[in-house]
Amino acid sequence: MEENQNQEGQINIELDEAVADGTYSNLAIINHSVSEFIVDFINIMPGVPKAKVKSRIILTPQHAKRLTQALLDNVHKFEQAHGEIKDYEQPPIPMNFGPTGEA
Repeated sequence: MEENQNQEGQINIELDEAVADGTYSNLAIINHSVSEFIVDFINIMPGVPKAKVKSRIILTPQHAKRLTQALLDNVHKFEQAHGEIKDYEQPPIPMNFGPTGEA
């Protein structure tokens, strides 16, 4: 059997260079309907009165729940290795980005 061949149940995932560079975000706005969760990632700069959505991810409710569980698991592993992540109080953002969401 060839080493390159996928075994049953494995997925071959490709990551192109532009996506691998990533996009920085320091704000997420989350909205949902009965059939989907929409997560908008934004990079907001202090003192700048305008910001743009840098990336939008649309998930089914089931995938949103799986993502939440995966993030919680990874935060737990990170804290086990590096200590508690401190959640510093942030001043409210005095901007309206459209529909009310939660971050």
